[in-house]
Amino acid sequence: MEFIVAAIDVVLHLERYLDAWSLQYGIWMYAILFTVIFAETGLVVTPFLPGDSLLFAVGALAARGTLSLPIILVSLSVAAIAGDTLNYAVGRYLGHVVTRRFSRVVKREYLQKTHEFYEKYGNKTIVLARFVPIVRTLAPFVAGIAEMRYRDFAIFNVVGGIFWISSMTLAGYAFGNLEVIRKHFSLVVIGIVLLSVMPMVIEYLRQRRKTKAAA
Repeated sequence: MEFIVAAIDVVLHLERYLDAWSLQYGIWMYAILFTVIFAETGLVVTPFLPGDSLLFAVGALAARGTLSLPIILVSLSVAAIAGDTLNYAVGRYLGHVVTRRFSRVVKREYLQKTHEFYEKYGNKTIVLARFVPIVRTLAPFVAGIAEMRYRDFAIFNVVGGIFWISSMTLAGYAFGNLEVIRKHFSLVVIGIVLLSVMPMVIEYLRQRRKTKAAA
């Protein structure tokens, strides 16, 4: 319980903690941030790690000169791209183990439909999923299981990774040090999370409405 409370406190006050850690760890802070982004995007078991809010806070610190903006943009883009690549590879080469072990749930027709979905909408999905917590961790893994063409995945993985890192970090760089945001940073973090999951909630409600209408 104490760990959960401590984790929530870190997420809500990321800017304060990152500032202290940057002073404590110096150049190693870049390695820590690289590891967090890589793990959040590359390991299907760690979707709970902060993503959008972390990048926003890092951008704010870069604006103060605590961190180097160019190093952040390059290193974290590499981390995001490498993470999705690993996640895709795990899904592609170990997905058969998952589908065989859970064959009653993951049926062949489901996989076929997923494959067709990724063939048709996979490019858009890989890019947009970057901005939705949990989904951005699962999307490349599912793309691998669905055997999405690697060439297409690789191109939009790079586009999505750079766009996600750049947009969220530069937003923090531009607005993170405004007095009103610094005073209410925990509310900003909550707002970022809510905005991130909103598309998923809207899509769920839309599909539910469709199902009721069909029934």
